[in-house]
Amino acid sequence: MANRDFTPYQQKAIKRYYDNRPSIDRTKLSELVTNLYLADAGKAEKMWERAEDLMTRLEVPPARVKHVTGSRDVAALAKVVEELEKGG
Repeated sequence: MANRDFTPYQQKAIKRYYDNRPSIDRTKLSELVTNLYLADAGKAEKMWERAEDLMTRLEVPPARVKHVTGSRDVAALAKVVEELEKGG
């Protein structure tokens, strides 16, 4: 796929996606908080892995990511989302 030529329209769409990716990731992380509150244990494990990936991409400090995902505390994850939304 590295040798693929994209049309100018496709190039702009790809650029816009990556320009807006932090906002998209914050939204996905916020949705994960809600889903984790409602999920059973089996599905929650996969969601926690996804939350870890999103927090890492959003440049949450590694120690905080490890603490939140290690404790599996949905309230702590919600606090991270709240801080990201405030810009902190």
